[in-house]
Amino acid sequence: MREYLIRRLLFLIVVLLGISIISFVVINLPPGDFLTTYITNLEARGIQVDAEIARALRTRYGLDQPLVRRYFTWMGNLLRGDFGESFVYNRPARDVLFARIPMTALLALITLIFELAVAIPIGVYSAVKQYSIGDYIATVFGFIGLAIPNFLLALVLMFFFFHTFGVLPGGLFSPEYRDAAWSFARVMNMFRHLWVPVIVIGTAGTAGTIRVMRAMLLDELGKDYVKTAISKGVPKWKVIFRHPFRVSLNPIISTIGWLLPAIISGEAIVSVVLNLPTTGPVMLEALRSQDMYLAGSFVMMLSVLTVIGTLVSDILLAVIDPRIRYESKA
Repeated sequence: MREYLIRRLLFLIVVLLGISIISFVVINLPPGDFLTTYITNLEARGIQVDAEIARALRTRYGLDQPLVRRYFTWMGNLLRGDFGESFVYNRPARDVLFARIPMTALLALITLIFELAVAIPIGVYSAVKQYSIGDYIATVFGFIGLAIPNFLLALVLMFFFFHTFGVLPGGLFSPEYRDAAWSFARVMNMFRHLWVPVIVIGTAGTAGTIRVMRAMLLDELGKDYVKTAISKGVPKWKVIFRHPFRVSLNPIISTIGWLLPAIISGEAIVSVVLNLPTTGPVMLEALRSQDMYLAGSFVMMLSVLTVIGTLVSDILLAVIDPRIRYESKA
């Protein structure tokens, strides 16, 4: 087990290094940079920017340096915990991100729990009761959940609530709690608003997990060892949860490390629609304005979450199915 973990950790370090290079290059691929876009917007409003001021700003932010040098400067600062300075917010990128990470992490974690808690039981029921009315309902829900974009579902919910109850389900707090200090009342107010974005963001993931769980369990239920155990009088549910259920969890566990970053990155447009105080709107603004240090920091944060989640998935799979450890040695 120890050798297995060491190999995984070394591999993840190499992966993170490659991701950092690719993400920094891709962020800098569009022509121009933040100052070019900023000056162009000012001139479009009739405001002229002196060339000497523009040159001084370019030197201050290091935009006059070659791309390779900027990357190594950024990586060196990143390893020391310095994410660079956000051009848009004129603040350290770390402060901009960390101000919104707690809400983002809370929303992502609750959405992940919601997805698994809803999808796994429905997937099991749908497989065991194949071609029943419940199976057909779950199948229709799965197709609808995968087909409808999250932001469109958010708009539909907003339209329904506004025309039915006269309120818009936006934000995570009521107006009186939005800028208030943390208290039990504010936490309860947040949880009263949290269910709308959780359902909207988690719908697609829930639908996909239901389909995966159903397909894997159906495949296991059709094998001879399951039929033999049931024919010998072993209760069906006992047989299912002893072996087929555990095997069917493997693909879900193997992808659980991707769910958190997928939720965080996938909630960007939903956060704009529902006015959520998460990292999504910040990321969109950073990419739109070519705020390379803030955008790069966000991409690296998602990458770290992905590789850590993948490592956790690998460990869980190795614990549940020891054959994985032996196969990896071979």
